[in-house]
Amino acid sequence: MKAIANLTGTSTLHLLDRPEPTLSAEDEVKLKVLRVGICGTDREEAAGGRSRPPAGQNELVIGHEMFGRVVEIGKSVTRVALGDLAVFTVRRGCGKCLPCLMNRSDMCQTGEYTERGIWGLDGYQTEYALDKEQYIVRVPPDLEPVGVLTEPLSVAEKAIDESVRLQVARLPDASATLDWLYGRPCLVAGLGPVGLLAALILRLRGAQVYGLDVVDADSARPKWLEHIGGQYVDGRQVPADQVDDRLGRLDLIFEATGVASLEFNLLDALAPNGVYVLTGIPGGDRPLDLQGAELIRGLVLKNQVMLGSVNAARDHYQMAVDDLLHARLLWGDHVTQLITNHYPYSDFDTALHQHTADEIKAVIEWGSL
Repeated sequence: MKAIANLTGTSTLHLLDRPEPTLSAEDEVKLKVLRVGICGTDREEAAGGRSRPPAGQNELVIGHEMFGRVVEIGKSVTRVALGDLAVFTVRRGCGKCLPCLMNRSDMCQTGEYTERGIWGLDGYQTEYALDKEQYIVRVPPDLEPVGVLTEPLSVAEKAIDESVRLQVARLPDASATLDWLYGRPCLVAGLGPVGLLAALILRLRGAQVYGLDVVDADSARPKWLEHIGGQYVDGRQVPADQVDDRLGRLDLIFEATGVASLEFNLLDALAPNGVYVLTGIPGGDRPLDLQGAELIRGLVLKNQVMLGSVNAARDHYQMAVDDLLHARLLWGDHVTQLITNHYPYSDFDTALHQHTADEIKAVIEWGSL
């Protein structure tokens, strides 16, 4: 079978032949890969950035945002049937710490996890993928056009779910409301795919959503946000340290930029008792000049929470599927417009090394139903 691999530590990508996987256990599932999303992690790998091949190899089959169709199952499998659409999760546990033993490798305590297509395990940019039933999530047929968004949406689901759980646990009035987010002003910083999907979740829960970026208001991402009821804020006109002057204090800030200076400057806009969840990972090691004492005083005196969140558990993938169904009912094919660029697998080099101005989410197509 064909697969797209990266020679680790280089920008060399190539299409190679790998043996097609075969079932070897009763709890295994084999998928025919239909499409795989491309994100910043993939492009970082394709440029020679952070990744690790499987032990004993010098190249890694990339891709972690997968979507496929079940073509073979072991006799003990019950979660999916032949012909079902499904996705596999990304991270695999260390097998040592309690979270990983509870199938919560997203909260691994040892750091010895592996990740399909990123760290120590081959990924999904290939014709077929095989894994254990515990890592699969069924996707309803109605979501075929957007099922590939399940993995990036799961990342936002976890971050927002953890934020709400913290607020409900610590705020005396939160448990008296049906949904803590309803009607609350929230900011999403960075309107890439994860940021826009976070806005989708927040709008589904009735939040008042602002989206901050540095693109023209009539371009694709702000227009997509506005269609679901969000409001765009141009960061070139409203600097981060002035956001609170324009919008007021925000009960939740969802950060998806990976720009460290922006991440700290936005703290000024966080409301008392607010929660600030970070999902962007800054690159480089340039030092920052921070008003450290002022920052800490604000966090303490205003009972604020600053939370980091990465990866997702299987339950968050299921939440993503449920919210995609809800979003399709509310906004129809508008959700599909998040996927702006489709590339055949033979055009992998263009897909991974180029980024068009109007791109929101790019995917590589491996097959059809």
